[in-house]
Amino acid sequence: MTTTFDKSLPVALGADHAGYEYKELLKALLQAEGWQLSDKGTHSLDSVDYPDFAHPVAADVEQGKAAFGVLICGSGEGVCITANKHARVRAALCWNNEVAQLTRQHNNANVICLPARFVSIDAAKEMLQSFIQTAFEGGRHENRVNKISGT
Repeated sequence: MTTTFDKSLPVALGADHAGYEYKELLKALLQAEGWQLSDKGTHSLDSVDYPDFAHPVAADVEQGKAAFGVLICGSGEGVCITANKHARVRAALCWNNEVAQLTRQHNNANVICLPARFVSIDAAKEMLQSFIQTAFEGGRHENRVNKISGT
């Protein structure tokens, strides 16, 4: 798999109970591709609060400790909202492959958020691979991305 991310850094992963099984399956895919992992939890199907896992993933991306982040919850929305509270994090909720590609090409997203209750695991795997392989186009999008921080 080709990548646009720095493979010398780990991938930060997090999920709540609804996303736990997908997280485990995506971890196996990433490990098979040679990625180092930083699993921020959860580590079971027990009910938990998604911000407890989204914040540590986003913090690692924000601080340059992770190449990118993967967050999964039931709708994907909760983890996405939480991650986007962090500076330099551009978390994107993806529900199909084209969206996963466009979030990289146009928005330079660095955290992919997946809705475990609304996409198949095969679709989640395909989106993750597209997210990793798709480069930011820069150009006309660069100025737009630079305006995201609101400063």
